[in-house]
Amino acid sequence: MARYPTLPMNLSNEDLTTMYKEVQRWGSVLINELDSRDLEIQNKPASNIFRVVTITSIGRPIKGDIAYSASTGKFKGYVSLGSETSWQDLN
Repeated sequence: MARYPTLPMNLSNEDLTTMYKEVQRWGSVLINELDSRDLEIQNKPASNIFRVVTITSIGRPIKGDIAYSASTGKFKGYVSLGSETSWQDLN
């Protein structure tokens, strides 16, 4: 069975204040990292647009990719619908 550390029961107000400030500082760094990652993803193009004759010629599509299917005359998007990821008609 795992043994987890416990807090000492006789913490002074100064100890509590120090602990709170450390947790607050850690949370601020975490928020900054998450915000930076969100901006990085937000500024990345959402999709690739392929110019191919058939969607089967696209090796490994990722969610958000768009292709024009000449055989059907339609644009198709590679989307995730719950547990299934597949090409869906956009028009």
